[in-house]
Amino acid sequence: MSDPDPQFCNIAIVDDDEDVRVGLRSLLRSYGYAANAYDSALALLASGALGDYHCIITDLQMPGMSGIELLEQLRRDGNPLPLILMTAFPEAALRKRALLGGASCFLSKPFEANELLRCLNQASGSFPTHAEE
Repeated sequence: MSDPDPQFCNIAIVDDDEDVRVGLRSLLRSYGYAANAYDSALALLASGALGDYHCIITDLQMPGMSGIELLEQLRRDGNPLPLILMTAFPEAALRKRALLGGASCFLSKPFEANELLRCLNQASGSFPTHAEE
């Protein structure tokens, strides 16, 4: 599988921590990805922009709706959008639930940029190609 072409990947970042949102958005943009940030899963869902994204990177623990709940909601709605979960509190049971629920990847915070890029590459099998856009 080849690396995802950042030029054609639009990523949604969902985290209740503003510093994480700003840092991730800056990191992704430095690699050429388009990225928009939301302070909650509910804000992403309310935006009406889900169809604009190729991947979601979301925190696991957030007020209102957790990252796992977002994943489960998307799958219930029939939305196969790749989703990468990240957490500062990695628990084996949550990791298993996330991966069995269809998460593309599970990252433990803090993580290195190359770990995130590996996850994006792993998720890229579900990204639309340029011809599909």
